[in-house]
Amino acid sequence: MADTQLSRVLPLEPIATLADYESAGGGCGLEAARRLGPVGTIEEIEASGLRGRGGGGFPTGTKWRTIAEHTSTAEHTTVVINGAEGEPGSFKDRTLLRRSPYGVIEGALIAAEATAADRVVIAVKETFTVERERLEAAVAEVVAAGWADGVSLEVVAGPSAYLYGEETALLEVLDGRPPFPRIAPPFRHGVEETPSLSPGEAAGTDMTQEGGSGAAPTLVNNVETAAHAAAILAQGAQWFREMGTAGSPGTFLCTISGDTVRHGVRELAMGTTLGDAIDVVGGGHRKGRRLIAALSGVANALVPQQLFDTPLTYEAMSAIGSGMGAAGFLVVDDASDLTSVVAGVSRFLAVESCGQCTPCKVDGLAISESLARIAGSNAAEESDLEVVTRRSSTVSNGARCYLGIQHETVVRSLLEVFPDAIPAHLDGRLPVAPPTLVAPIIDIVDGRAVLDRTQADKQPDWTHDATDSGKTPVERFGYGTAPA
Repeated sequence: MADTQLSRVLPLEPIATLADYESAGGGCGLEAARRLGPVGTIEEIEASGLRGRGGGGFPTGTKWRTIAEHTSTAEHTTVVINGAEGEPGSFKDRTLLRRSPYGVIEGALIAAEATAADRVVIAVKETFTVERERLEAAVAEVVAAGWADGVSLEVVAGPSAYLYGEETALLEVLDGRPPFPRIAPPFRHGVEETPSLSPGEAAGTDMTQEGGSGAAPTLVNNVETAAHAAAILAQGAQWFREMGTAGSPGTFLCTISGDTVRHGVRELAMGTTLGDAIDVVGGGHRKGRRLIAALSGVANALVPQQLFDTPLTYEAMSAIGSGMGAAGFLVVDDASDLTSVVAGVSRFLAVESCGQCTPCKVDGLAISESLARIAGSNAAEESDLEVVTRRSSTVSNGARCYLGIQHETVVRSLLEVFPDAIPAHLDGRLPVAPPTLVAPIIDIVDGRAVLDRTQADKQPDWTHDATDSGKTPVERFGYGTAPA
């Protein structure tokens, strides 16, 4: 693969001011949206084939059209840009916000034009100090320049919890509640406080109605999705489709970390193979080592090395039983132990489970503890393998969000794709290998990912106390628990 550095939405160097952004063509997308109007803008996004870059890959134009069709006559729509990046292995949203918050803001304002929204919220984590400063400064410039006339534009900082990045949990936080995913209709009331709610009741779950008689919907898009929308309106749908495939057009931001020569974030064309992405972004395998697998964050099945020729598209990754996710790949070579890596994933997900769904927390912790014994001690028994096998099929029962399904997917891929990994520990063929730290990336410095080390002592109750309280996060926050 030719190492041509793409820069459609990710500048090679940070853009310092709004004036610099405008001199490079910034603002043309917003002008086009205002010229085309809501219908024309949505048609352009639909024609581009843009799919959400937050992990789900849902068609962006379809989402925008659905929100527009449910506009309320009583309340205004809100656009929320999800910048609460916390997927282990991904650093692309934070990189984009550091280099060009203006493109993200422009895309958000285009979405507001398309959906008749009068409020835009860009949500990040309170720990994202660099990104918050850049965003707040950029928002001030955009407002002063008149870009956001008629639209309230704000930056909101939320908790560091992994679930804050889940769409419904993020909306709960914006309503002043903890980041607990909720069961709600497809279209929600929005992000305004509802005073009549009791502490344990999900916020804003009124169904919107086609024709405007119901509550106002909220549009939630990922940071990268917003930046692509701005570029598409500026350059056109056909320009966007000049790269990628028919089903997965355009470019995407890819993060590579783990057992590679270097770590980093690059913009690549959709359809680039996983192996080429590892070579171009990560510099390939380390000297004297052999790559054996890769994980797309902690949300999809392990991809064995023999499938590294798979194109990075939504359809191709799904066809091999895995997924694109947020295109943040944790690469594993033969110096690492796969059971230890999956034990690290299991611990991360078990700890980050909120406890609303009992199997997700209880079965998740049981899986995590058994995998830790299998990988990290000589005390494991066949019963630990039985626990991992049995509980990985129940951990997602009754799940109100995707976390339990993620846990099941990753663990079962170890059992099925690498069936000898755990038995090799149980019969002593592999040495003790304590669970690998799996945690969000907080920076990339000199080509190496810096992980959030506080994840190592985070307890299942979401405290960093020396001893876990035994309570689930929902119990600690006074929200009770879901039925077992």
